[in-house]
Amino acid sequence: MKCLGWEKLLSLVTFFAAAKKVTTAPHRGEANKPTRNQVPRKPKRTPRKKQKQKNQTKPTVAKSTEKLDLATRAAWLYYVAGNTQNEIAEKLQISRPVAQRLVAFAVEKNLIRVRVDHRIADCLSLAKALSDRYGLAMCEVVPIDGDAPEQIDRKLAVAGAQVMERYLLDEKPLVVSIGSGRTLKACVAQIGQIDRPQHRFVSMVGAIAQDGSSNRYDVAQQLSEKTGGKHFMLPAPLMADSVAERAQWVNHRLYRIVDELAHRADVAFVGIGNVGVNCPLHEDGFITRAEVDELVSAGAVAEWLGLPIDANGRRVQSKTGARATSLALDSPPKRPTIGFAGGQRKRDALIAALNGQWLSGLVTDELCAKAALEA
Repeated sequence: MKCLGWEKLLSLVTFFAAAKKVTTAPHRGEANKPTRNQVPRKPKRTPRKKQKQKNQTKPTVAKSTEKLDLATRAAWLYYVAGNTQNEIAEKLQISRPVAQRLVAFAVEKNLIRVRVDHRIADCLSLAKALSDRYGLAMCEVVPIDGDAPEQIDRKLAVAGAQVMERYLLDEKPLVVSIGSGRTLKACVAQIGQIDRPQHRFVSMVGAIAQDGSSNRYDVAQQLSEKTGGKHFMLPAPLMADSVAERAQWVNHRLYRIVDELAHRADVAFVGIGNVGVNCPLHEDGFITRAEVDELVSAGAVAEWLGLPIDANGRRVQSKTGARATSLALDSPPKRPTIGFAGGQRKRDALIAALNGQWLSGLVTDELCAKAALEA
């Protein structure tokens, strides 16, 4: 047998290798079939994006606290930072209409209070003169420019709220005694939410009206709601039916608890009412017209907490006044006692309170201040 040359031998090896590859290749359709010793693999699935649950929606302001916080941020950006509503929407990742509604909500909740501070020389001079003459530790006088009564009331409310806030913003726990009335209620309405749950608010007047309903001018309760502090109401009607019944009310255990707390008050806020035709006590149904006449005949020109005083500020002895269950104040005050009063019909009442040295502080209007200095 002849020996094959090197080139022929190499070509034969290449031929047999190619032939073996062809014979061992899988038939069509069998390429993906597993062998006996091979574990079949599950085909890989392309990961799908997680579907949003039905209860998952875009961030909203459903909760009241979240809405209030978001409204505060929107209001700050609008009024302080000077951003437009489009800029606010972009920064807070909300729509422009939502940004507009949040700013309006902030205004509605008294988060925004526009105050123009301007030192008016006349009002400052009047405040100093009143303080010097009547021994006041503080005095605020608001300007009057031919204003209607409701405009004067609003000015007093804004100034009064500022004075109240000086105390309410204190982080030290305070006991605040407070009277009732429209002026005080208007002042509290101008105060925004202040987180001061450590404060305690004591009503100095009875919480029950003559018909058994609650006193809608219970300002202590409103301050409690504004701050989260505890409210102590006086468990008695403003006017008892008789002197004997009054004694029963004031000797009650709960009444004495509130009375004792009021004597430890750090500050007292009181309104000053006039006594006469259409006076607050009569208009609000606490006393009758005959009882008004009885007070006037006894010399009363003013009252606070339902307790009548004369033009010199002395307590008036009368059958009607003897039935009042309100907590008493000291003259001169043993603690800061700030009065809030203004308007033409309150002038004589304000002068009487100043004459009696019942006050250590005052918030009033320009015309009342001048009248008090001329008295």
